[in-house]
Amino acid sequence: MAVDTLLRRITDHTNRADPYPLYAELREAGVVRQTDGSYLVGTYHDIVALLHDPRVSSDQRNRAAPYRGIAPEEGQQPPAFIRRDDPEHHRLRSMAMRPFGPPHSPHRIDAMRGEILRITEELIAPLKGRARIDIVDDFAYPLPVTVICRLLGVPREDEPVFREWSTTVIDSIDIGPGEDPGKRETVGEQARHEMGRYLVGLAEQRRGGSGDDMLSAFVNDPGPPGELTREELAATSALLLIAGHETTVNLITNGVLTLLRHPDQLDLLRREPALLPSAVEELLRYEPPVHMLPRTPLAPLDIAGTTIPQGAPLVLVLASGSRDPRRFRDPDRFHPARPDNQHLGFGSGIHSCYGAPLARIEAQIALGALASRLTTATLVEDPPPYRNSAILRGPRHLHVEW
Repeated sequence: MAVDTLLRRITDHTNRADPYPLYAELREAGVVRQTDGSYLVGTYHDIVALLHDPRVSSDQRNRAAPYRGIAPEEGQQPPAFIRRDDPEHHRLRSMAMRPFGPPHSPHRIDAMRGEILRITEELIAPLKGRARIDIVDDFAYPLPVTVICRLLGVPREDEPVFREWSTTVIDSIDIGPGEDPGKRETVGEQARHEMGRYLVGLAEQRRGGSGDDMLSAFVNDPGPPGELTREELAATSALLLIAGHETTVNLITNGVLTLLRHPDQLDLLRREPALLPSAVEELLRYEPPVHMLPRTPLAPLDIAGTTIPQGAPLVLVLASGSRDPRRFRDPDRFHPARPDNQHLGFGSGIHSCYGAPLARIEAQIALGALASRLTTATLVEDPPPYRNSAILRGPRHLHVEW
């Protein structure tokens, strides 16, 4: 089959359960031009080089022509900082990071360990008497959205509506084969707007107060760059929920699936819980929550003997790079104690995942709490049903009997 159909085959839902043979084909072919005009890159070192290249843009507005490809075009709202380039990206990311992590708030995420553990136990407790559960709906989906609500300072009575908004937004980008995306995207855009308006209103209520949540910090401790505009505050706060939520759901769900497929490694983690941080890093390499990133060259680029024109859609297949045998020994083996594991699970360069520290802690606590309870668990269906998205790849349901 012609190599120029690779993206079509990768995004074909029938290959969602196991895209890795197609990634091997991509690495063998090198940089591959597709029939839709996009270029695929799947080797580790080329991906890293492009993620660190200032001539490669994250802003969809730099494309030579509209391109739906692997992701919908931006809506009417201003793009969040992950979809902008420096210097605007740096300004907005710095302002968003100030109340989130180092250097200004180095202890915020680590201080949430106790709260994350309590939320985890609250979600697991009602599952103990059931013979069958859905890891996604019963655990992996509600955990991160609850954590992010607590982080932002959303009142607990408002958390259910936040979950509804999150579900609507995620569904709007999880378009099925042959489905008209227009209606879902319109509904998703409306949910983003409502969420942003709510978060801005909540932040304004905290202005002048002494709250320790992130919304309070955004309006009361803006730092040297100045204060976020209402639109920037809405986009940044919504990004925390949407981007951080869906990726963590997939990380936890893919983690449970992988451990149940490797009972010897599950047993190892039960006996040696100190390996959990390393195991999470290996899961980010072996079964990552994000498989591809769209980019755009700001100038012609020569990659592996292929010239990619300025403005052409560029697709970096991170999950392929993280299984590149030229970078990782025995890459198709799940090895929780793998050394030198500089995977691409959170990207690399200036756009490396903003929420990575929080996702790591959530996954470590979640998988640690589940490990002892998965002793006799079995998968009801393997492979499980997957979401439509080839970018944010993960099971839609993961039914287990325990």
